Amino acid sequence: MTSNSAIEQKKNRTNGIDVDQIMDLIGAIESDSGYARFQFRATNQWIDGGQTRSRIKDFYAGNAEDTTRKQTFALDSDEPVIAAGQDSAPNAMEYVLHALASCLTTSLVYHAAVRGIEIEAVESSYEGDMDVRGLFGLAKDVRKGFSKVAVNMRVKSEASIEELTELAMFSPVHDIISNSLPVELRLTTF
Repeated sequence: MTSNSAIEQKKNRTNGIDVDQIMDLIGAIESDSGYARFQFRATNQWIDGGQTRSRIKDFYAGNAEDTTRKQTFALDSDEPVIAAGQDSAPNAMEYVLHALASCLTTSLVYHAAVRGIEIEAVESSYEGDMDVRGLFGLAKDVRKGFSKVAVNMRVKSEASIEELTELAMFSPVHDIISNSLPVELRLTTF
């Protein structure tokens, strides 16, 4: 009988990533570009005051609805007390920073794994500057969201800073934040 640790040792793992599985996915995409179309989804419901709850489960990937995810993830948000919230959860802007943090980190780690680059540790901090006059409609010339996001990332690796930066820049969330994209809002009543 083979132990789980023996099975793990047989896999091509770098940085905790199953590189063979990623290479199989890349191969499937190269042979069928439709396989590259993913669609992630979330639903949201207002609870009270500044509190909302998003639920995430279903998504489309690999030319089909994915059925491997068995649980629904629930993400609560709220506003800090200064903004009339209960401060029971991070606010939406803090989730944007979290999304950027997790995506920059995983993009770096995954791309490094595929290239055979060992990553020993990654630590990062994020600051999003925001002038809320735009949000409150007090200044038309002030952006409603972040005016700037500063990222400080430290990586323990033998690879160069330039190469590690290049790998992190594959981040889809970085692309979304640093480039405009269309968002279609359809609001109805019930």
